[in-house]
Amino acid sequence: MNVVAKTETGRALGEAFAVVRDRLPGKGKIADRRREAFDAYERLGLPHRRIEDWKYTDLRALMREVLPLAPLPDAAALKRAAGAVTAHAIDGVVRLVLVDGTLAPDLSDLGSLEKGLSIRALREVLDSGDGELSAQAFASDNSNPMVALNGAMATDGVVIDVAAGTVLSKPVHIVHVASGAAPVAMFTRSLLRLGRDAGATLAESYLAAEGAKAYQAHDGLVIAIGDNARLDHVRFVEDTVDAFNISSATVSLGAHAHFNTFGMTTGGHVSRYQLTVACAGEHSKVETNGVNLINGKQHADTTLFMDHAVPNCASREIFRAVVDDRAHSVFQGRIIVRPDAQKTDAKMMTRALLLSDDAEADNKPELEIFADDVTCGHGATTGALDESLLFYMRARGLPEKEAQALLIQAFVGEAIESIASDALRDVAIAAAQRWLAARG
Repeated sequence: MNVVAKTETGRALGEAFAVVRDRLPGKGKIADRRREAFDAYERLGLPHRRIEDWKYTDLRALMREVLPLAPLPDAAALKRAAGAVTAHAIDGVVRLVLVDGTLAPDLSDLGSLEKGLSIRALREVLDSGDGELSAQAFASDNSNPMVALNGAMATDGVVIDVAAGTVLSKPVHIVHVASGAAPVAMFTRSLLRLGRDAGATLAESYLAAEGAKAYQAHDGLVIAIGDNARLDHVRFVEDTVDAFNISSATVSLGAHAHFNTFGMTTGGHVSRYQLTVACAGEHSKVETNGVNLINGKQHADTTLFMDHAVPNCASREIFRAVVDDRAHSVFQGRIIVRPDAQKTDAKMMTRALLLSDDAEADNKPELEIFADDVTCGHGATTGALDESLLFYMRARGLPEKEAQALLIQAFVGEAIESIASDALRDVAIAAAQRWLAARG
């Protein structure tokens, strides 16, 4: 355990928690859970490089402190957020907008939901005293200090239920917006439950209104996928260049379930996404794909824990990073095959493309295998653009930047093609093209 002396920052955050505790939703056992989670965070403090899972993302050096909790959004904040939502609108989705960590009903599509789809605000669920749902939403491992802090401070989020046998025709899109009122911290937590034989697509976007600066987004997502159900999950991190985004997701799969997830990070000064997936039912399948497109002094960390606990499950992980200027990309992937998980088929591959001499990529794929009848493998590569291909393309009249852009698009294309939704795939392609165009 990493026990540290309480710093001035720690004291300030403790005082802030005491001040806002009464405005946080949930009483009784939920309030007790919050207190336990905050105590765990105080004992551990901000993660640092001596903790193996945070070796490459030292928040004591990168973030230094946690900002005060964002106030409830006023009319001006909602108006600024509406502009950002409109600018990044995706057609044909059920939109759920969280402004400064609070669900904004007037900006969300909460009316006329498809049959079998239920959406409620987390704040409403916690205040209603629904013990079962509240326990599921706050079922987290407090050994991770940032997950514990999220549990202590979460102000709102959404609770999404898809009934058994329901296959949604429209993606559900959670939009996190920083309104720009002041440099503050937003804490959200959401729960998604898919019933047996259900199917859904969940998209997430992290955006900022004009003028938003130096904010912190702390998000948690808990997903339960029932037997024979399928979830496609797509997330886009497009925060401002001085923002911090610390997010986590915990996913549990039933028997014959399928989880396909894709993440793209193009924004933020420092971002860390930790995904924990547990194959709890036999014959489940997981596909995880990700792309980092970063430059300047950005730091983007994707950390994956894949837990094969039962036999006959399969997982595939493909990660691509394109790193320019003095940016730093991190990928940590750990596949655990437990003793009972015979017939596991698990493979992981991460590749990084460095576009400058000062760019850095740290890739750490790991296998922990405790069963003997398995097919597992992992690999990692880091390199620069192929000079012979660049020469070939330039010899046929393509400018250097255009030739580079085509090679980069091909490099990240395998991961982007994993997105099942045509509309969301187009969003990912457009985000990559914007990033490439901004290189000049």
